[in-house]
Amino acid sequence: MTRLLSHLKDRYAISYGQKVFLLATLPLIVAVSLIFVVVTSQSRQLAEREIQALETQLIETKRAELKNYLSIARTAFINTYGRAAPDDEEAKLAVTRELSAMLYGQDGYFFVFDYDGNNLVAPRQTYLIGRNWSGLTDLNGTAITDELIRIARTGGGYHSFDWPKPSTGATERMIVYVNGLQDWRWAIGTGVFIDDILENVAMARADVETRIRTTSFYVLGIAVVALLGVFMTGMVINIRERRLADAKLKQLAQRIIDTQEEERGRVARELHDGISQMLVGVRYALELTRRKLRDDPTTSASLDKGIDGLGSTIQEVRRISRDLRPGVLDDLGLGPALQALTDDFSARTGIETDFETVVFRNRLDQEARIALYRVAQEALTNIERHAKATKVFMSLKGNRAGAILRISDNGRGMTWPAPSRRTGGGLGLRNMQERIEQLDGSLRISSAPGGKSGTVIEAQVPLTHMLSPQKSAKESV
Repeated sequence: MTRLLSHLKDRYAISYGQKVFLLATLPLIVAVSLIFVVVTSQSRQLAEREIQALETQLIETKRAELKNYLSIARTAFINTYGRAAPDDEEAKLAVTRELSAMLYGQDGYFFVFDYDGNNLVAPRQTYLIGRNWSGLTDLNGTAITDELIRIARTGGGYHSFDWPKPSTGATERMIVYVNGLQDWRWAIGTGVFIDDILENVAMARADVETRIRTTSFYVLGIAVVALLGVFMTGMVINIRERRLADAKLKQLAQRIIDTQEEERGRVARELHDGISQMLVGVRYALELTRRKLRDDPTTSASLDKGIDGLGSTIQEVRRISRDLRPGVLDDLGLGPALQALTDDFSARTGIETDFETVVFRNRLDQEARIALYRVAQEALTNIERHAKATKVFMSLKGNRAGAILRISDNGRGMTWPAPSRRTGGGLGLRNMQERIEQLDGSLRISSAPGGKSGTVIEAQVPLTHMLSPQKSAKESV
């Protein structure tokens, strides 16, 4: 399962060349998208303002014509209206006849309603004459008769509603100008259909949308050509070579780390099984000699000093062997190995060290265990040499992202990344980072140089290096 996950990850991982391609194309895509949005929005707003200005200008022209038409009609009957009394039926009949005869254009005519809502003049729609139309509305619910009478009572004005067109019978938008004859309680007016204006406005809007779509296609085409150019150039120049170089470099780095660990293990076994055993044998021989020479104080003192020094040498050899490759790491797992490491560090340096972990049951694979152990080992070495800390805290836990090793101290801090490789400083930290990167993990170091906040090191190993839980012998039974 682990090999399958590793194979899938290696197969679908983003290579260096792909990262370069993304870095080259993403800004281009973002820039083209922003330009497209801005150009489209500005073009649509500008076109809409122009269309609205055109529509307003055409409607104002129609309104001026209506006002002129009504002025001409009023001039024709003003003498009759001026000499007549409010109840002069003959004068009213003469005026209605004059207005009925005043037709203009294909659909133009004058209409008259009295203030009670009765229609008196409608030459092109005679079915309206003689009927009361109070409460009349158009298809959209806009009041017609009542609103015309209200406008006439207040001195005159314009009104717009949908009305059947006499020439076609289709319902179209109509603008009406109405005025009032207050003595006779008449609302007299005329109207004009603006379907031609609305049609021209709709055509203008459609033309704008067509031009915007055309511009969008041009912008999209340019973006696609640019992206293809970047992609092909990157493919030809860099991606293939960089991919091969990255793969070879990763294999070489992994091989170096594996070789180092193999050599460490071999040297540790040689020290533990060979030199350490030989030194123990020499110590036993010296202790036997000391028991035989107890009567000679001078010789006994020399032997005691030599035996003590040899004991210290044996302990140092065992420590070196344990540091090179602790057996507890392979036998009991990472948690006990780190516990032994922190205990030894605290006993050797006198620095208060706390370790906290959860039961992993060897759920980390060998590569992850070794890498995290080396990170902890290098971190404690740096703390001992440079941090001047009095307290260290180490924790090993797991979460949904993987396993996390966290090491913090209250020392003086440091500078990371290291300013230069020539000084040799920071080599251990770079080795830590390379080990974690080989596992596709992450290493985060937080520190304030010269401050009192200390240093925090967090090494995270992904879930691909976590093994499935293993049952114990009792659980299996």
